[in-house]
Amino acid sequence: MERDNKSTDATMEFLLLGFSELFYLRVLLFLIFLIIHLVTLAGNMMIFMAVVMEPSRPPMLFFLCQLSVIELCYTLVIVPKALLSLIVVDGSTISFIGCAAQMHFFVALGGAECFLLAAMSYDRYVAICQPLHYVAVMSEELCLRLAVACCLGGFAVALGLTVAVFRLPFCQSHRINHFFCDVPAVLHLACTQSYTPELPLLAACVVLLLLPLLLILTSYVCIAVALLHVTSSAGRGKAFSTCISHLAITFLHYGCATFMYIRPKSSYSPARDKMVSLVYTNITPLLYPLIYSLKNKEIRGALRKMFRRK
Repeated sequence: MERDNKSTDATMEFLLLGFSELFYLRVLLFLIFLIIHLVTLAGNMMIFMAVVMEPSRPPMLFFLCQLSVIELCYTLVIVPKALLSLIVVDGSTISFIGCAAQMHFFVALGGAECFLLAAMSYDRYVAICQPLHYVAVMSEELCLRLAVACCLGGFAVALGLTVAVFRLPFCQSHRINHFFCDVPAVLHLACTQSYTPELPLLAACVVLLLLPLLLILTSYVCIAVALLHVTSSAGRGKAFSTCISHLAITFLHYGCATFMYIRPKSSYSPARDKMVSLVYTNITPLLYPLIYSLKNKEIRGALRKMFRRK
């Protein structure tokens, strides 16, 4: 697994150590991750099927359906390799191309989710601040364009970041102390002393995290100003309740992502990063369907209709 030169090629392999240090807990962790994975898949599949079977889909349902699809793909990209690393005692190997592909899809799907959360905040802004024009503004055509733009934007930025990372020289051990090919974990293996390799990651964080977050904050500032002019407390509560699920998902997604990626390479800690990534890639996707079904009236209605049909 060692290389003395500074070149990288398609024949190189990385070793994902996963949780190999927790030798006696591997079986328990495998069962826990497997159950979480299956419940997450079932929850997102239920939301997807409920929305697809709904004859009239308002924009928020359309966006939640796309978010469920992203979460399904997101989980399938990460979890199977993580489960394999628990079965294999000394970690699992992954090829150079496989590692690059996993990183690309992970960043692309996470970026698409960031853009989609911004689009959903715009939907809430139009619904609360311009209710009379909501149907005209949030047309089916605009929703489809926003959905496509979110996916294309995430995949374009992810491709640039992945190419920049895997063009770096890896002259140290190729043992990745992680359960998937995360950007900080792979950057940690690059044998460069400057901060130049971190610039693509910083640029990707600005485009995928900071810009969408700025749009979300702007939307909610406008919503807060509009709600101040609502005299009825019941009206304010009803308007705000439509935003609760989106706000909860936004805090979960951006909280973990900001901690993971907006920081210098020198502060990288494998043990800490693995635990945060564990929450980011397993627990938060599990919570999303629960948040949708408990806090979103439209999703609850679609689920009830689906079960009645069954």
